Amino acid sequence: MKNRCCALDMSDKASFLNRVQDIHRIGSIQGHLGWDQETLMPEKGAKSRGEIMAWLAALAHEKVTDSEMGELLGRLEERDDLDESEQANVREFRKRYDKATKLSAEFVSEFAQARSEALVGWQKARKDADFSAFLPHLQTLVDLTRRKIDAYGYEKTPYDALLDEYESGMTVDDYDPLFEGLRNRLVPLLKRILEAKESNPDPTLPEGLTFPVEKQEAFCTKVSERMGFDFAAGRMDASTHPFSAGIWPGDTRFTTRYDELDPFSCLYAVMHETGHALYEQGLDENHRFTPRGDAVSLGVHESQSRLWENQIGRTPEFWNVVMDEFQESFPDAPSWDSSTLNRIANAVEPGFIRVEADEVTYNLHVMLRYEIEKKIFNENYPLEQLPELWNTMISDWFGLTVPSDDLGCLQDIHWSMAAFGYFPTYTLGNLYAAQLLEAMSDDLGSIQDSIASGDWSPMLSWLRERVHKRGSALLPADLIEEATGSPPSSEPFLRYVEEKYGAIYSL
Repeated sequence: MKNRCCALDMSDKASFLNRVQDIHRIGSIQGHLGWDQETLMPEKGAKSRGEIMAWLAALAHEKVTDSEMGELLGRLEERDDLDESEQANVREFRKRYDKATKLSAEFVSEFAQARSEALVGWQKARKDADFSAFLPHLQTLVDLTRRKIDAYGYEKTPYDALLDEYESGMTVDDYDPLFEGLRNRLVPLLKRILEAKESNPDPTLPEGLTFPVEKQEAFCTKVSERMGFDFAAGRMDASTHPFSAGIWPGDTRFTTRYDELDPFSCLYAVMHETGHALYEQGLDENHRFTPRGDAVSLGVHESQSRLWENQIGRTPEFWNVVMDEFQESFPDAPSWDSSTLNRIANAVEPGFIRVEADEVTYNLHVMLRYEIEKKIFNENYPLEQLPELWNTMISDWFGLTVPSDDLGCLQDIHWSMAAFGYFPTYTLGNLYAAQLLEAMSDDLGSIQDSIASGDWSPMLSWLRERVHKRGSALLPADLIEEATGSPPSSEPFLRYVEEKYGAIYSL
């Protein structure tokens, strides 16, 4: 009888694992088709692709919400013999199951098709700088999202239900004081920098100088390889909005975009997305196609991209390492030294585009989007008035006049994907990155020396062990505390940014 009981116990574990892995495989197919849609798919394929994506979403939903899955979860949650990884799988899938069972298969299919069609609509609207062309798609997605919020339920504000999807446990009550605290330190810092720039202006790229796309691609590929990206297990392409996609183990893809007048735009997009891609390539393959094997959260994911892009890539030491390759790639560029290149890369200037913002103003861009999304979902703000609201806030916060929608409320891809509640995770990523950098420095010694050596593998190995391989074994805050020895805090980031820009601008 004892042997029969053990066999049944093992059957529950095996059955759960098989079901979860099948669901993840469907997700990988969705990811592959999503990548293709943003990079290679012909425009006329949008309708059929939307139907296929809707079908796959309904299939995955059916498998997630299967009654036998619920029974399996219940039995596994009662057991006390699950190891850390098994506990993580059950914990993470329980969250997905509980949310999914509140939505119908028809709703999930409808939402997936609407997102697919909205992405194509956004790409054209952004190209034409015409918000009115995207408005019907956006209205559909917001209406569907409101239905999802009603199904999920919430304790205080509707927007909380969306914030929790991207960083578990985070609500408006958490983000409001966090953002206020950051604003109170960043706005005075920005004012001091702008005053310093009056007597010590930033160097700029020469007017009319061009940087050929093929040369940018080759240079950025070398930087990505130096960071540790395995091109035998991934690829780089171009898209309207840079992104990274861990499609399945052994196939991680990221994109960038090119501006012939500004090579820094492509370079830092590549470093940012490579940071994401390194996380995906570093996940533990022993837990492939399971929640335990997934990245733990978008905030932690963003910490990897911001650390490589800013805290490693925007340093004089970085420029010393890549100087010869940069000069060989762009022989017509002035003979800049590493200090000048670093000053160009770190120039602080209020601007329109979030992904090209400096580290001082970047979080203000995130806060602006957060405030707008709160208005949409907590105050039912009229969507047709979004360009006016956006432009007014940019004027009030940055002192700029938005010339066109593509530089304003159409610049980000997220609303076309119904990724409402996503933006605040970018700020969490900045905070986590600075905290990880301090802990890395404690273990490896001077980060500046590590960058200057040109061998960045010790830094990547450190991240592999403390972040990447841990996957979703722990909750995000617990992972950061385990990796750094302290709970998540904004202080390391504020120290970092005040010290860095204080030195650059002699404050």
